[in-house]
Amino acid sequence: MNAAPHQTDLKPHTAGTDTSVVQTGAEVLLRVLSEQGVEVIFGYPGGAVLPIYDAIFRQNAIRHVLVRHEQAAVHAAEAYARSTGKVGVVLVTSGPGATNTVTGLLDAMLDSIPVVCFSGQVGVPLIGTDAFQEADTTGITRPATKYNYLIRRADEIAPSVHEAFHIARSGRPGPVLVDLPKNLMVGPAPYTAPPRAPHPSYQPQTEPGREAIARAVAAMKGARKPLFYTGGGVINAGPEASVVLRRLVEKTGFPCTSTLMGLGAMPSDDRRFLGMLGMHGTYEANMATHDCDVLIALGSRFDDRVTGRLDAFSPGSFKIHADIDPSQINKIVRVDVGVVGDVRRVIEMMLEEWDCTPANSRQPIDLAQWWHQIGEWRGLDSLGFTQDMTPGAIIRPQYAIRRLHELATATGRDTYVSTEVGQHQMWAAQHFGFDRPNRWLTSGGLGT
Repeated sequence: MNAAPHQTDLKPHTAGTDTSVVQTGAEVLLRVLSEQGVEVIFGYPGGAVLPIYDAIFRQNAIRHVLVRHEQAAVHAAEAYARSTGKVGVVLVTSGPGATNTVTGLLDAMLDSIPVVCFSGQVGVPLIGTDAFQEADTTGITRPATKYNYLIRRADEIAPSVHEAFHIARSGRPGPVLVDLPKNLMVGPAPYTAPPRAPHPSYQPQTEPGREAIARAVAAMKGARKPLFYTGGGVINAGPEASVVLRRLVEKTGFPCTSTLMGLGAMPSDDRRFLGMLGMHGTYEANMATHDCDVLIALGSRFDDRVTGRLDAFSPGSFKIHADIDPSQINKIVRVDVGVVGDVRRVIEMMLEEWDCTPANSRQPIDLAQWWHQIGEWRGLDSLGFTQDMTPGAIIRPQYAIRRLHELATATGRDTYVSTEVGQHQMWAAQHFGFDRPNRWLTSGGLGT
């Protein structure tokens, strides 16, 4: 939205409840968003959220990006979150405005993307009366969100929004929806600062257990055909997770493969990186996954696009699975060691444990035969193609994508790649070499 000459920046309070100035619920909402570090809102206006748009118009701290459809607002917020690691914010109106967000919310849910969606709702007295543009938004979106709220009192606005951001960004990230009745946005509301103590019923386990780490590293030390299998959890854990992953791969000398969502955690040109695995992955990555004797899954969820037939997936391997979401351990594939915790901390503790072993166990593991086998698989060049270079020849999509990558590399540009879903998405994943996290923006789990 365009700025107005009389607008002022928000000045968020730092503690306590502000009773010196009477504020509307919409103004309290904007104050909380500012305190949460929100820079931009992606939205589409409607009657139920006009008071919030009035509040946006009267300030300069937060920018608004107008979309043409509410689904696009969620996808835009997802792209913001995927590329920055921050929480994406969405604002839509009631009824059809809220229901149009479901596809985007589910997309964020399956790819573990932190998004907070604010939906307008009819006034509290009208809820349940089939009022104009009323919908059971919390009921409709419950399966597509990590958590959701229906605010019923003005004093719930600030604490619920603070909590929504905490839930969206912590643990396994995901979308949270907050349904805001219109009468609470125009009426007075108190402002409260974020709580200092975490919510007693929501405390994700971020610190891995020492015993599980020790068991995992002991198995890694005894491996002769090991393989790291990394996923989007490494990306979601922040840039430092990719840094420590690269240190772990270098220290162990193990090969590493990645899911579609994990691309960029390892540099594409690292000799230990085997490329993407799964039904659209490289031959060497899939063969190594099948034949390895120790599989270390870090921040991945054993998606069906990776595993194929479960009874034939890496059948002879000792499996280690590290994930911040305890429900993912043994959900699809039975593992020998489950490690619950933030994947960055898991990797850091693996590095510590690798060095804290008896002297007779510190000798480098002999992986020469394993790397020789991987080299033979690589030699088949499963993604190879030929490009006719004569004038007027048809340009192959794979060649075009590789040339784009070469141009980006040669010019040193910090390049972000976004795709829709389909063959072009797989060509981009296969032929554009991602060397940094958060540069690959694509729909993985939902394929939208």
